Amino acid sequence: MATANPAKGKSITTPTQTQAAPAIQVDAPSRREFMYYIWGASMAMLLGQFTIVGLWFAYPRFREGEFGGIFPFDPAEVPSLGSPPISNPSGHFWVSQTEEGLMVMYDVCTHLGCLPKWVSTNTRFECPCHGSKYRINGTWIEGPAPRGLDLFPIEVTYEDGTVVTNETGIPIPLDPEKTIISISVNTGTRVLGPAHGIVDFL
Repeated sequence: MATANPAKGKSITTPTQTQAAPAIQVDAPSRREFMYYIWGASMAMLLGQFTIVGLWFAYPRFREGEFGGIFPFDPAEVPSLGSPPISNPSGHFWVSQTEEGLMVMYDVCTHLGCLPKWVSTNTRFECPCHGSKYRINGTWIEGPAPRGLDLFPIEVTYEDGTVVTNETGIPIPLDPEKTIISISVNTGTRVLGPAHGIVDFL
C-alpha cells in the first residue's frame, strides 16, 4: 500500500505483511515401506529372543546331586577289590575297585550310546545293542566301540583332611590305613576312554 506524505509530496511504499516461509511436506510411508519396517522390527526381536534363550540354556546350572554336576557317592558303597562294579543309575556311572585303585566310568557305550551291563559270569561289561565288551576298568575288549568307556574325575576326602583327585580319570589307589569321609564324582567333565591298544593304567 502507498501512502502520501503531504509535507514532501512523495509516495512511500510500506509492506503490509511478511512473506511466510514455504512449508515442508513429509509424505507418509507407503504401505510397502510400513510392512518393511514391521518385518525388520519383528526379525530383530525374534533374533534377540533366540540369543537370550540360547545363552540361558548354554550356561550350566547344576545343583549338587544332579547329573551334569558334582555327584556325591557314599564311601560305604565302594566295592571291595575283586567285587563287581556298583551301578549308580541316577548319576549315570559305574564305580569299580581295581588293583590300580578306585575309578568311575560313564555308563554309556562309546559306540552308539546304549547302556552296557555288567555280566558277572563273564566278568565284563557287555553292550546289549551291538556286542561291544569292556573290562572291569572300562578298557575295550571287542566290538564296534571305538574306545573304552569314558571316565569321570573323582575326589576322595579322608578323615585327616587329605584330598586326592584324578582329573584324568585314572584310578586312585585308596589308602587302607585312612577312613574315607566323602567321594565326589564330577559328572560334568567326561574324560574320553582309552583307544584300542592304549591302556595307561593296566
